[in-house]
Amino acid sequence: MADSAPLASLSLTHVYYDPDDLLSLVCAYLALVPQSLCIVYATLVLATREAEIALALAGQLACEALNFALKRLIKEERPRRIHGKGYGMPSSHAQFVAFWSVSLALFLLLRHRPSGVAATTRARANGSAAKGAMRRLGASVSVDGLHRPWSLPERLAVSLAAAGVAAAVACSRVYLDYHTPRQVLAGAAAGVASALGWFAATAVLRRSGWLAWALDTPLARALRVRDLAVEEDMCQAGWEKWEAKRAAAAAGAAAADGDDAALAKVDGKTKTG
Repeated sequence: MADSAPLASLSLTHVYYDPDDLLSLVCAYLALVPQSLCIVYATLVLATREAEIALALAGQLACEALNFALKRLIKEERPRRIHGKGYGMPSSHAQFVAFWSVSLALFLLLRHRPSGVAATTRARANGSAAKGAMRRLGASVSVDGLHRPWSLPERLAVSLAAAGVAAAVACSRVYLDYHTPRQVLAGAAAGVASALGWFAATAVLRRSGWLAWALDTPLARALRVRDLAVEEDMCQAGWEKWEAKRAAAAAGAAAADGDDAALAKVDGKTKTG
């Protein structure tokens, strides 16, 4: 590379803030929330292969594409040219977190229908079958404190917490002087509208059978894509499978101990005779 060649900065996590202002530092960290959420999205998609999470990520990316187009269509400058690159209307941060928080609330309050009764029944059956055997093996068994689905007030509380995070991120953009209040409000409105539109679109995909068709394609089956998050708690399902495996192992060990005891008893009688 020539010495005179201009250098560029990869500014995905580069934030200007006032080092003498603690709130400014907090706002700088809040500016990294969208990047962090992208990592969370990608991790959950790869780890769970859940169709609902993949759809949420696709909607989030579509929302970003919309913001990209709107900025180049409106062409409104930021408050200060030294802060940030590109145009400022609408705020991409505000639009991103607005889409995320509204999408999460719509999923938790309208789409998520956890079936906790069946799960609890299966877990109790598995636990009762080998409870005595596991106690004889010295294992600690507790099936009373079983996981339960979130209640409606709990899901509402999580939704409000997400909205609070989104509001904090949006306000931080104004505090750091990256955007005007109008640019932030426009971004939030675009994010909310995008989330509502995407929720409606995915509902149509589900009702029309297109999602079921896509999940039955060879590629989706090869990637082990599933659609359980709407009606099932993924943590609970994994825990039940592990609990059943542990119960089966304990029952097998107890049966082996019983066979050994029976053989010993027979040997004792033989020697006595």
